[in-house]
Amino acid sequence: MYTNSASDGDGGGDVCKHESIEMSKELGHTTSLQSSSPTTTDTSNKQQLVKIEQLPDRGSWSSKMDFILSVVGLAIGLGNVWRFPYLCYKNGGGAFILPYIITLFLAGIPMFFMELALGQMLTIGGLGVFKIAPIFKGIGYAAAVMSCWMNVYYIVILAWAVFYFFMSMRADVPWRTCNNWWNTVNCVSQYERKNLHCWDKIINGTTQKVCSVSALNITSLELTGPVKEFWERRALQISHGIEEIGNIRWELAGTLLLVWILCYFCIWKGVKWTGKVVYFTALFPYVLLTILLVRGITLPGALEGIKFYIIPNFSKLTNSEVWIDAVTQIFFSYGLGLGTLVALGSYNKFTNNVYKDALIVCTVNSSTSMFAGFVIFSVIGFMAHEQQRPVADVAASGPGLAFLVYPSAVLQLPGSPMWSCLFFFMLLLIGLDSQFCTMEGFITAIIDEWPQLLRKRKEIFIAIVCALSYLVGLTCITQGGMYIFQILDSYAVSGFCLLWLIFFECVSISWCYGVDRFYDGIKDMIGYYPTVWWKFCWCVTTPAICLGVFFFNIVQWTPVKYLDYSYPWWAHAFGWFTALSSMLYIPLYMFWLWKRTPGELSEKIRALVRIDEDVTRLREKMLREAYAKEIEFNSL
Repeated sequence: MYTNSASDGDGGGDVCKHESIEMSKELGHTTSLQSSSPTTTDTSNKQQLVKIEQLPDRGSWSSKMDFILSVVGLAIGLGNVWRFPYLCYKNGGGAFILPYIITLFLAGIPMFFMELALGQMLTIGGLGVFKIAPIFKGIGYAAAVMSCWMNVYYIVILAWAVFYFFMSMRADVPWRTCNNWWNTVNCVSQYERKNLHCWDKIINGTTQKVCSVSALNITSLELTGPVKEFWERRALQISHGIEEIGNIRWELAGTLLLVWILCYFCIWKGVKWTGKVVYFTALFPYVLLTILLVRGITLPGALEGIKFYIIPNFSKLTNSEVWIDAVTQIFFSYGLGLGTLVALGSYNKFTNNVYKDALIVCTVNSSTSMFAGFVIFSVIGFMAHEQQRPVADVAASGPGLAFLVYPSAVLQLPGSPMWSCLFFFMLLLIGLDSQFCTMEGFITAIIDEWPQLLRKRKEIFIAIVCALSYLVGLTCITQGGMYIFQILDSYAVSGFCLLWLIFFECVSISWCYGVDRFYDGIKDMIGYYPTVWWKFCWCVTTPAICLGVFFFNIVQWTPVKYLDYSYPWWAHAFGWFTALSSMLYIPLYMFWLWKRTPGELSEKIRALVRIDEDVTRLREKMLREAYAKEIEFNSL
């Protein structure tokens, strides 16, 4: 039974402090057996106990629901709202569900459970947990670097959402007509194109449709719409390529600053405050999704969109890209490999039933993805009906589904500004809790690594991280910022990096530390052994899937493009630099630690690869190290 630490009267750190005191007593007892002077030992033990009590409280969840909602908030993000529905559409509708579910049970849920259990077991963040297999600590550093890249670029999507939210707060949405200062002569609404006078004409030996627009003859390929022009010429004011970075979009700089301020105040007081914020940010999007679904299914054409979403096209299953998309979607959606789940689990009481929690959150996450698919495709079906086009020609990927498709759909809804505000407010909420939970994972890992220096200054440290991330993020909201954004999305936090990190993480625990000892640690926490299925997944299926899909990604890799724009070679070089900035930490740290550690081969293996300590002794050892660091810090 989970105990609410706040009820003890001394705040969120009581559980951690109590555990530290109990372990310090054991530590003092061990020391006394080795001492010949009882009086001296008693005095020393009292001094040790005082020192440990003076350690700043690490913090813990105020209640079990705080933890559950925080993990739900992390796992349910923008990928559930646009990326999953699009991948389902792109990869054969309902046929995509099959590889998605297979991957979910063979890799997604097992790794989700492992990361939460690992954090709770050792009560430390994503760097310290690799005392379980010291030679793999580079995984923690790699995850921290990858989190930095994600914190910089992911929040830009929220800045766009806030911009659209504010632009929707008027009598009518500004992307309805082509009569604005940012529109070109090629602008014609999709809903008005059927009224244009068009004819076929042979141009350069090919037959093309030409339409008369404002006394000009324009080919159908040159036509644009008010929604697209608002996105590219008003919101982004996009340049012609990454070579033209251009000016900072100061409106977006303002919305980005607003989102960073919100993020800071969501996490500045630690998990006790974060746990309260997620009651709103994690639950309210479900209310909005339900409202949007009810409205969506009542629109004409909605059924066609839903049928396109759920009816399988099994011929797609022969394409390896379908399976690659399923794996990467699950890893992204579940927040794996970033150290965030380890951090959130580390604030739990040691005896919390993390097994049950993991299964609950995974069920909620995947169900939300399915639910969001119905919401999005009911609207896409309506758009196809209004434009008299096939559903396949309406859907778009990535940010396009959020900032092109849905703004197009609300044009035909009564009360368009209200629906637009609701949608982009929902995007802000589901993105915000993912953002500050990822931030919490990074902050926890760094502070737990240097607690004496940073724990007392946590609020200042968080402010510095937010400020630096904001300044770096300004590059993504310049006129050429979309190109930088896509480079970061395609390289720095790509499937390559995640698969690489998760493979080594799984191997380090299941094969190096030992899956049986890890299972014993889980039994110590929850009181029983989970089903043997998870052992099989951790030892066989998850590493195999990560390795297989990683090499498939390499074989099928093609240079990233933005629409029809091809990046110069140096942009791809920068992209690979951002990817390798995290990936190379793992082998380089292995090589460095192996070289600097003295001893024979067998001694190095016992010290670095397969340590002798079980979970109980490892926790005691970590306490001694924390105490030694505190003594050293106080002696300075």
